Amino acid sequence: NPEGSSTLEQKEPAHQQLKEKDKYHLLRHMKIHTGKTESSKQKTHKTAHPDQKQYSCNICDEAFSQSSSLTTHLRTHTDKKLFTCSTCEKSFKRKSNLRDHMKIHTGEKAFSCETCGKSFKTKSSLLHHMKIHIGEKPFSCQTCGKSFKTKSSLLQHMKIHTGEKPFSCETCGKSFKTKSSLLRHMKIHTGEKPFSCDTCGKSFITKSNLLEHMKIHTGEKIFSCETCGKSFITKSNLLEHMKIHTGEKIFSCETCGKSFITKSNLLQHMKIHTGEKAFSCVTCGKNVITKSSLLRHIKIHTGEKPFSCETCGKSFKTKYELRCHMMSHTGEKPVTCSTCGKRFRFKSELLHPQVPKHNNSGCLFATLAVEMKMVHSGKQSCIKL
Repeated sequence: NPEGSSTLEQKEPAHQQLKEKDKYHLLRHMKIHTGKTESSKQKTHKTAHPDQKQYSCNICDEAFSQSSSLTTHLRTHTDKKLFTCSTCEKSFKRKSNLRDHMKIHTGEKAFSCETCGKSFKTKSSLLHHMKIHIGEKPFSCQTCGKSFKTKSSLLQHMKIHTGEKPFSCETCGKSFKTKSSLLRHMKIHTGEKPFSCDTCGKSFITKSNLLEHMKIHTGEKIFSCETCGKSFITKSNLLEHMKIHTGEKIFSCETCGKSFITKSNLLQHMKIHTGEKAFSCVTCGKNVITKSSLLRHIKIHTGEKPFSCETCGKSFKTKYELRCHMMSHTGEKPVTCSTCGKRFRFKSELLHPQVPKHNNSGCLFATLAVEMKMVHSGKQSCIKL
């Protein structure tokens, strides 16, 4: 009956009216619910459960649910890097790492933060970033209690307590806690400075150094001292400044015992003992210990006086000279004689034996003590603050 057959066709389930290709996929999918067959993907999925990790690494005993995962893991114990970037020829142990790396060349950032809109190349980078907004730090150091967003950050931090520095420079032998620190250090030997400032053209080894430098042009100083209110471009500069208030001087000279706030100040001081004068003036050939001393010396030839007094307009070569000059306007006398209480503008006025005002003040003990001190030390010049 044609009419009957037409009625049967109308009663056919919707999935039977699909195209043959779609019909095949639907029927294949339906077997998941009926349990008639178990596809290879189902078998793979079942092994993903914790109690089904039957593939173990014979080196570190870590277990996996799939043999392919074990094969991938085993590459971490070898130096083999089978996947190479066709653009820069950098090699990787995993294909997924190569795919992530390729985005550096393409500039692709497919993963965006819904909170601030910042984009990332990988999903893991986005998840790592999200912890900034939620403040999550699930990984804690059992030694000092400090918390971190990622396990890798915790492991890196732990090396501070253990003193472990497994990455060594083949050129100079210096050791580092992380591979990234070593790679950054290697650029010192190669002279590579791939990050350039668009404003002044100065180049830097790392992007972080460039971003820090850019604040000089923008004038941005977001780190402020809670004690005196002075602001700084970087957090490291603020922490270094804070030592002025705390009086902390942890870097000591092994030759004379003098202590310093920073390691750089100690290294600069050590050149006094070694006699090293690595910076030379191209105009007159004079050698000086530090770069800052050289820059100050060059102003003698150029006549440059960039520091001006806002009160009288007089200009000076150095900030120190301007600061000394300002005392003539303010009447400030910050140096006090511990014996008689008399005040001076400079330490040199207190220590110089030929200052009439102090010699005639009746402070004979202080004058004699200063003279004796200068005789024993062999110093006859004025001492700056």
